[in-house]
Amino acid sequence: MGLITGLCTFFYHLPQIYKWLLKPYYITSFFMSIAFLVARKAPGLCEHLASQREDGNSCDFDWRELEILMFLCAIVMMKNRRAITLEQHIGNLFMFSKVANVILFFRLDLRLGILYLSLCVAFVMTCKPPLYMGPEYIKYFSDKTIDEELQQDSRVTWIVEFYANWSSDCQSFAPVFADLSLKYNCTGLRFGKVDIGRFGEVSERYKVSTSPLAKQLPSLILFQGGREIIRRPIVDKKGRAVSWTFNEENVIREFNLNELFQKSKKLNKGRELKEGEPDGSHIEDIDELDAGADNLEEPLESKKDQ
Repeated sequence: MGLITGLCTFFYHLPQIYKWLLKPYYITSFFMSIAFLVARKAPGLCEHLASQREDGNSCDFDWRELEILMFLCAIVMMKNRRAITLEQHIGNLFMFSKVANVILFFRLDLRLGILYLSLCVAFVMTCKPPLYMGPEYIKYFSDKTIDEELQQDSRVTWIVEFYANWSSDCQSFAPVFADLSLKYNCTGLRFGKVDIGRFGEVSERYKVSTSPLAKQLPSLILFQGGREIIRRPIVDKKGRAVSWTFNEENVIREFNLNELFQKSKKLNKGRELKEGEPDGSHIEDIDELDAGADNLEEPLESKKDQ
């Protein structure tokens, strides 16, 4: 039954998957990932390649090439055990396939290895993974607006993602964070993002390192009244992030989103009660909650609103 459900889900989302995969980044990555396979198996081309097989068949893999390909499969399987999204699974496959291709081409011919490595460098420099552009309920901050927004109303809780566009981990987490914002955003619980790769001052101010060695990207911080309450991943004394998996279940559990959502909904309920009782005779505490309820932005805020 589970297999049937999985197949039905796959075919239901198949048009979206095709649309996602038919982007220049993924098309180019696919052809680069199978470059050695094509070179070794293509008639008219493979006959001109060197081979270490005892039978001299240059159109088939030798034992060392098979060993490298098997090792590639093992590495991809290990890495994908921690992958959360389809982007991460595909990204791991493409990345390690290119690494294996570099090794195989250098082993085959130094000139082919240099050529393929040059193509990989050019690809990394010119072609970036597509950014998530789906529905979301997220406020995008700049270095000039983040402090003001976080401190504007002490009754509003903010969950802010500190990210950089060049980080593959941030790109993989983007649809997860967007989905959480659609499920949990309300008057008293807001979601925000700030690109610390672009706004370096924010990185220093909130002590989130953009160094790849620190592994602090992305970072999620929960703010109440402008004060930091929870941060994931936790940073040790050496400035390195403690390993933490950025999936929906972990975020909901670590940040107590269900509990926060129920408490934050009181802002909306307070507003409704106040409208029904204009004299305000016995809801003094609700008047206080209502003070911060008039500053909501429209949903699906654009990335260009920074």
